[in-house]
Amino acid sequence: MTTVTYNVPNISCGHCVHTIQMELGDLIGVSNVIASQVTREVTVEFEPPATEEQIEAALVEINYPPVK
Repeated sequence: MTTVTYNVPNISCGHCVHTIQMELGDLIGVSNVIASQVTREVTVEFEPPATEEQIEAALVEINYPPVK
C-alpha cells in the first residue's frame, strides 16, 4: 500500500471535499481518500493498478489540480 499527500489549493468547501473523495475513491486500487478543507490537502492510500500519475490526472480532470 502506498500513501501520498497532495497540496490542493482549490479546496474551499465541503462540496469540494466530497467531490474529491468520491471521484478518487472510484479509481480501481484506491482504498482510502481523505480530503481536508482546512489544510487543503488530499491524502490517498492506493495499490496497483492505481498510480500517482493516474490520481494526479483525475484531480486535474475534476478541476482540483495538485501543487507540487
